[in-house]
Amino acid sequence: MFILNGKSLAPDSAFTAPDGTQYPSNWLRLSSPEEKAAIGITEVPDEIPHDQRYFWGYDSDGNLIPKQLEDEIITPEEGDSYTQTGLKTQHIHQTKETANTLLQPTDWYVIRKLERDIDVPVGIASYRAAVISVSEQRETLISSVTSVEELKSLYESDGDNPPAMPEWPRN
Repeated sequence: MFILNGKSLAPDSAFTAPDGTQYPSNWLRLSSPEEKAAIGITEVPDEIPHDQRYFWGYDSDGNLIPKQLEDEIITPEEGDSYTQTGLKTQHIHQTKETANTLLQPTDWYVIRKLERDIDVPVGIASYRAAVISVSEQRETLISSVTSVEELKSLYESDGDNPPAMPEWPRN
């Protein structure tokens, strides 16, 4: 990335130097490093993309800025206090939503059992128990993390090892 007076320059866009000289869109591609330096252009490495699910971006030292892990009560100067939801709560909520979505198609078996005392088929009962078990395991894992990096690692493999997060059962 090219920088002039603290502003980034797009490689194929015309620009104006601080002295008022206008440069055409192909100038950055055709000029030498010495020509760029002569008018004050520096080249810095492009930012490495970050995982926006877990990080806000980079600070001035190039360190990742993690999102909030825990819930936090915010008390503004005016108005009522509110809870700002952290990543752990968001991931637990998503886990519950997924479990509910997986269980929903078989809910009628449970209702039928309650209303008419007709047994839930063994395969359906086993599947529902597996979904509930995986949901509980996932919630426990999410609740136990102490850093954003730990949370992220639950969902990603580290090369040789699969992710720690258990897979949802298939019906």
